Amino acid sequence: MIATCGSARRSLARAFADPDAGPVLLYVEGAAGLGKTHLLSELAGLPEAPDAARLWWRCGAGDGQQVADEPWGKPALLLVDDVHRADEDELRRLRRVLEGLEPGSAAAVAYRPEELPVPGLPLGGSAMAYPFRLTVLTHRLAPWDEERVRRAAADVLGESGGTAEAVGTLHERTGGVPRAVVDLLALLREQRPAFTGTAAEVAAAGVPTRLAELVLSRTYALSPAHRPLVWAAAVLDGTAARDELIAVSGLGTVPGSDALLRALESAALAEPGEGRYGFAVPLAAAAVRDTVPGPVRQDLHRRAAGVLSRRQPVAWTAVGEHHRAAGDDRRWLRAVEKAAESAAASGRHQEAIVLLERTLAAPGIPPQARARLAPLLARNAVTGLRSDQTVEVLAQIVQDADLPPAVRGELRLDLGLMLSNQMGRFADGWRVLEIAAAELREVRSVLAARAMAALVTPYWPGASLDVHRGWLIKAVAAADDSGDEAMRTAVLANQVGLAMSWADPEAWDLVERLPVQSTDPACVRQAARGLCNAADSAVWLGFYRRVDGLLAEGRELATRSGAPYTEHSASGTRLLQEWWTGQWLGLARRCEEFIADTADMPFLASDAYVVRGLLAVAQGDWGEARSWLSQRGTFGTENLPVPLGATAAGAVIRLTLARQEVADAAEQARAAWTVVAEKGVWPWAAELAPWAVEALARAGDTTGAQAMVRDFAQGLGAADAPAARAALVWSRAVLAENEALAQGKPSGLLAAAEAYRKAAAAYAELPRPYSQALTTECAGRCVLAADAVGEAGGADGVDRSGGADGADRADRADRADRADEAGGADRADEAGGADRADGTQAAGGETDGAGASEGAADGAGAHGSGASAAGGSAAPAGDRASTASAIAELESCAQHFTDLGAVWDATRARALLRTRQPAKKGRPPGRPSHSDQLSPREAEVAQLASSGLTNREIAATLHLSPRTVEQHIAGAMRKTGALSRRDLVHRL
Repeated sequence: MIATCGSARRSLARAFADPDAGPVLLYVEGAAGLGKTHLLSELAGLPEAPDAARLWWRCGAGDGQQVADEPWGKPALLLVDDVHRADEDELRRLRRVLEGLEPGSAAAVAYRPEELPVPGLPLGGSAMAYPFRLTVLTHRLAPWDEERVRRAAADVLGESGGTAEAVGTLHERTGGVPRAVVDLLALLREQRPAFTGTAAEVAAAGVPTRLAELVLSRTYALSPAHRPLVWAAAVLDGTAARDELIAVSGLGTVPGSDALLRALESAALAEPGEGRYGFAVPLAAAAVRDTVPGPVRQDLHRRAAGVLSRRQPVAWTAVGEHHRAAGDDRRWLRAVEKAAESAAASGRHQEAIVLLERTLAAPGIPPQARARLAPLLARNAVTGLRSDQTVEVLAQIVQDADLPPAVRGELRLDLGLMLSNQMGRFADGWRVLEIAAAELREVRSVLAARAMAALVTPYWPGASLDVHRGWLIKAVAAADDSGDEAMRTAVLANQVGLAMSWADPEAWDLVERLPVQSTDPACVRQAARGLCNAADSAVWLGFYRRVDGLLAEGRELATRSGAPYTEHSASGTRLLQEWWTGQWLGLARRCEEFIADTADMPFLASDAYVVRGLLAVAQGDWGEARSWLSQRGTFGTENLPVPLGATAAGAVIRLTLARQEVADAAEQARAAWTVVAEKGVWPWAAELAPWAVEALARAGDTTGAQAMVRDFAQGLGAADAPAARAALVWSRAVLAENEALAQGKPSGLLAAAEAYRKAAAAYAELPRPYSQALTTECAGRCVLAADAVGEAGGADGVDRSGGADGADRADRADRADRADEAGGADRADEAGGADRADGTQAAGGETDGAGASEGAADGAGAHGSGASAAGGSAAPAGDRASTASAIAELESCAQHFTDLGAVWDATRARALLRTRQPAKKGRPPGRPSHSDQLSPREAEVAQLASSGLTNREIAATLHLSPRTVEQHIAGAMRKTGALSRRDLVHRL
């Protein structure tokens, strides 16, 4: 367990390298617990001296192995331990043995330097008469560094012991002394409940028995007159200067100096740094402190508070703890207040929050002190990163009838902000803020303006855009009346967010008004928030090229002014930007890291949860997608900010459609659309509209789908919202495609294809490569569907059932698929029609035993592209060129999906392309039969199966029957040796 470097081994090996080599004497120096005995045991196994006798000598034991004084007559390795315990007689005898070392022999002598009778002379007071050829070396053992402590913790405790928090505290409290580290890890391993890796658990583990016995034996070996100085060091619990130790001990200058010398001589104390004195192992202080009589200990704490108050800068937290331990609660609470103010002023908000939460949770805090400390907690929590405990503490305090109205109103304001911005409890937060605005209107107008400004923020579900505009008018008036520049900036920051959300033409002018050059930290914090609000809105609007500059400036101001909440919210905006602009490489990892970093505040990571879910959808990992999109149960998705909730809902609707659960998808679409419509911020419908329209149209609710498109267009009006405008074109294309399929009109499908291409061009301008590829795929699908409808006899003659009974068509598709595996290709007139971007097949494609007309009725296959099995007349040359162009577009889409990492989409696009391959009979000479390797189709099916898709979902994606999918999976598992569907991912 206690590792040592190889230098000691190499030093001793010299004595045995050559028969004529001179002897070697190696001193091994190390304080208690550094591993001297362990090193000697390692040296005993020296491989370079297999024939040398191993002779052990343990000083002070009295029963160790005897070593003869005369020459040994053969090579020998002498291992001497605990020389500091040897008496004069034993030292004289040892000196004679060492002076007589002969060639081919070596000795290792270990000792504690702090316990030597004569410092620096391990073999006694007189100089040693070393033989001429004797090589004398010293190996000084050192404490472990933090990395070595981490490895030891991981060995003993597993992953929980390797956390940075736990390792840092372990290293600090043990000083890196190996014996102390190992013993403390043993305590942590045995504790129940099991160790989870926090610093608090390490601090609460106690002092290992060996360490406690060592430090107490050294302390109480001192005379009673000298012990108070060691007690003073224990109470200070850290290194201190000589004068500080003497002042805390209560001894005078001369007695105190004498006591320090005696403590150093006995090794009760050490000098870890120049002129700084304390315990060699900091953890030992607790063992000594527990033995100090209570009245004496209180006096020591009182004097320690005075000493620390004179240091610069003052460590007010430590001063407060000493006052509390001395029984002086009044001075304790004053020190806590100063500590929190100091931490907040330097941007260490989390430190202030933890201190104030702990203090306010203590019983018996006087009302006056609570009235001072609670607002301080609230202000820090709103600016920094709060915990759930903060909300609980403040919710209890605001019920205190003894609080002054102004204090209660301020606390209620900050509680409302935390509930809304940091907890995602919008309804609760809204009610609390409304009450706070009324409470503060007469007593604290500037804070009333702040509450009103918070009610301007439009992201919360519930209140409409007009309600937010009403609060804006009140907030602007209140801020102007207050004359407070920071409050004016706070209102302006929220005004920016409101104006940007609905694409107000004046929004960008408002951004320019933010006082980014202000020297007032409060104004700078609000300006930073305004810039980050603008960046977030720019992402939702589709102004991606402006986002980088806004985020960079906003984060720089937030860092400079100490606003960690704003910094973290900007990180979420960055993840959304990377998703939409196709920066997917490593994006899943970045999302998961951000979620881990904000584990105590899951709502802050809501952007990351949704982006991670969107990635999972594109990658075909549908089970994981639903989990991420639902925030993994950390809080209700109904509390998501409206644009984020609409985005998540769009993805869930798409998944539901892909599973052919069309009625459920339509219900989800109506519910999500209602939230956006009630809010009235129509650019936020951009990520929901295409999928919601799709769901209603396929469910047969054409009127509802048309109403959605109409409301979306009217709501947008002339707003400059590029992403929403592209989504509107996409939604109209979806509606046109459904109507054309319902009417069987090739011309309508071609018109829908053109609308999809316009949407793709709009997304290319933003840029949004994934949306561009999806809409381009839709355009190609429509062209192929028009071609198939034309081959079936035109608009008036198309067989709405797809040209054959559904079950018969599925059988023929399976036969074509199996023929392709044997060497042929999927036939367009047998394998069916085009796939949809939501993963369901188009009409004319294979269904799970149901005809296209039945599928249209229940929404299982609304869009057609497959030809009737009966065939039709040859297409005109122009149509053939259009079809060829569509196929080229689809090939490009499949490649774009692959480049992005959108496995599910790429597989769907390739499956659609295969429906247009020419029919081939048999297997051409020389073509592989795939008897020992995966066929292209088996590889596709295996890839989707390993992602977690069910057979039915794979069948919908590849327009195969579940029976054929099952056969392909069985073949893939047999050929790869996979033990399960999930195991396929490691075998592909």
